Amino acid sequence: MSKDDKKPTIVIKRIKKGGHASHHGGAWKIAYADFVTAMMAFFLLMWLLGSTTKGELQGIADYFNTPLKVAMHGGSGSGDSSSIIMGGGRDLSRTFGQKSMTDKPDRKRTINLQAAQAQKREITKLEELKGRMQEAIDANAGLRQVANQIRLDVTTDGLRIQIVDEQNRPMFDNGSATLKGYTREILSEIAHTLNDVDNRITLSGHTDGLAYAGGLRGYSNWELSADRANASRRQLIAGGIDEKKILRVVGLADSVPLNRADRLAPSNRRISIIVMTKTAADAAVGDGPKLEINGAAQPGAAPPANTPPVTLPATPGK
Repeated sequence: MSKDDKKPTIVIKRIKKGGHASHHGGAWKIAYADFVTAMMAFFLLMWLLGSTTKGELQGIADYFNTPLKVAMHGGSGSGDSSSIIMGGGRDLSRTFGQKSMTDKPDRKRTINLQAAQAQKREITKLEELKGRMQEAIDANAGLRQVANQIRLDVTTDGLRIQIVDEQNRPMFDNGSATLKGYTREILSEIAHTLNDVDNRITLSGHTDGLAYAGGLRGYSNWELSADRANASRRQLIAGGIDEKKILRVVGLADSVPLNRADRLAPSNRRISIIVMTKTAADAAVGDGPKLEINGAAQPGAAPPANTPPVTLPATPGK
């Protein structure tokens, strides 16, 4: 066989796809990305839970439990629990650089609390004054005989001292402003006791419902009650009380009876002395809160319950 008769050998190589090369594909990258995303979401959730207040967490829980109820009626959230301190308290993060939205309500509550405490202390002092006055009456033989005609009580306006008539023991001469001897003694003892207090004082005179024959056209119960209040004022000053303490002298006639069932009762004829609290005194002179009448602010405040609208100068009525 000659060389030209030899045929070339043909080699065919077949490459199998897959196998070891498949380990270098991109499928694992997708799984890793999902894992990183899940971890990021988990740490984000942990951060949100750690920085959220207890009230906000409760609000979120309430929303998912009863979403309709929370949507209609509201629930706890950041508006209720804005403090970073567990259990409430002042938010220290707002002390500097920011003004807390609750500052104004807090100041108002503080002012109201201080005013209430001041009024409580003043009432306590008036209760002590009432006790001292009762002791002075018990220690005086003359006053003990008329003790049932002296009535002491503490009202919102202050300590009220009422000297009332009895059927057989009037304070004044009939139909006049002339004081009886024991009435002078009572008023002098009251003046002596009131010298130790700085409170302002008001006096009001009262009569029974028996009218004068001339009625309002002439001398009436209004003039009589005012004259008797003024006579009592003069006796208090004679007893040593500082005249500057007397804030108001008024005559009420029979408009404020002590015995409403019987307007002719002797007890309706009386002199009322009020040792006023500071709040009542401020209101009487117009330094108290303003009233609104028909939408318009008016200066001053309503007079105390036992302070009448008729005001007379501190001079004799006739």
